[in-house]
Amino acid sequence: MTYCGKKLTKQGLLIGFTVALLSGCGGQDGGESANAVSQSQVNDPSGETVEVAVAGAAMKGVIQQGIVTASRLVADTSGYYSPQNNSTKPTRTAEDGSYELKLRGKSNDWALVEITADGKTRMICDVLPQCEQADSDPVAFGQPLVLDSNFVLSGAGDPSTETVNLTPLTHLAVSLAERSANGLSPESLANAYAEIESWFGLNAGALQLPVPDLTQLDATSNVSADAVQVAIANAAFLALVNDNTQWSSISQVMDDVVAQVSATGQLSIMGDGTNVALSDLVSAAALQSSELQATVESSVVSQKLVVVEYRYVNRFKTIADVYGNSDTSVADSTDTTGSTDSSSTDSTADTSTGGSTDTSTGDTVADSGTGSTTDTSTGGTTDTSTDTGTVSTIPANAAMLSWTAPLTRENGDSLTMGEIAGYEVVYGNSSDNLDQTLAIGDASVDQLLVDNLDTGSWYFAIRTLDIDGNRSQLSDVVYKQI
Repeated sequence: MTYCGKKLTKQGLLIGFTVALLSGCGGQDGGESANAVSQSQVNDPSGETVEVAVAGAAMKGVIQQGIVTASRLVADTSGYYSPQNNSTKPTRTAEDGSYELKLRGKSNDWALVEITADGKTRMICDVLPQCEQADSDPVAFGQPLVLDSNFVLSGAGDPSTETVNLTPLTHLAVSLAERSANGLSPESLANAYAEIESWFGLNAGALQLPVPDLTQLDATSNVSADAVQVAIANAAFLALVNDNTQWSSISQVMDDVVAQVSATGQLSIMGDGTNVALSDLVSAAALQSSELQATVESSVVSQKLVVVEYRYVNRFKTIADVYGNSDTSVADSTDTTGSTDSSSTDSTADTSTGGSTDTSTGDTVADSGTGSTTDTSTGGTTDTSTDTGTVSTIPANAAMLSWTAPLTRENGDSLTMGEIAGYEVVYGNSSDNLDQTLAIGDASVDQLLVDNLDTGSWYFAIRTLDIDGNRSQLSDVVYKQI
């Protein structure tokens, strides 16, 4: 795709499916994945000793038959929190990665949970196209692979109010919290979880979300974009093993990042060729987001993957812009034509300023009073002024669309630019059959040139996507005769 200021060309963006119409973006769809586990709720303000149900899931991808143990986190006389010897029997994770065990302690005690592997433990490969490990054959996406005996993941939290998930990201958070002067205190853990979320560009609280199985996304269409984003970040740790002789297993990758965090409280940003870098992980996550879009049948899930890819692309750009002049070609991974030239000034992205018909719409998550506009050129070849003051032409077989980002949702709630993930343009030869779709994963884009249109009448409409994967109603339909 080619960016030109806030304009975008169609090239490389065509998606070969018709997007189903869903409800508008007034509500949130943060449904839980199929592996979420219910847990006992304890509400004992006296802090007396009770039996608490500790529950969650081990997801990197799904870890089956992993050995789970839990310990209470208790402060000593100096206020330093550390795990106490637990009296619970270890339990194994189920086929969906879930676990549940009982832990005795005070109702306000937090818990540290760990998972290790033995000969029975398997992890589902959640990396496309396959998972590679030294001295063994590649394992296809969605198939189980063997974990080495050094594998370990941890997580922590208040078991009386939340599930405790075990992922590479939660493991990093626990490692970061351990450096605190108060040890694994509730405050240090909460701060560490928030810090890891910020490293990967995740929204606050994302690490507490149930993590979906990336190999079964079509079965979890109600999962939120935030949860998918977390799952793909976790997959990135294993993706680094592929085609990289430096790392032979995910355990080696995890050992490296934990060593960095434990020693310095930081993770290498751009990398030095020796250690795992944050940019490596974010880059791998962006690529996995793109690859996964071809594996799902659900248009709803596909759009959420577009949102997630866009987030990781921008996170990578931010890292590269701030910390070095690294190759940012991954930032254009959504371009299915293979082009990564983000500096192109192709005139097909120029702004149409004349010979157009404005049609007020009620789309893009807004009510009709504050909706956007869709602008289509009505001429054959129209001279237009560009944002840079140059002159360009719109081809006779093209239509220039323009719109304004909405300020409110369909239910009247306010909508900020930060909540908009992008737009979806649908078009076709009949207003009743808009069978072609273009996805725009950039909220700042406000124009699109649709080119290479055959002779005849073409009809266009647009809707908005928010960061949770919600989609607005379609706008009013406009048309152009080619």
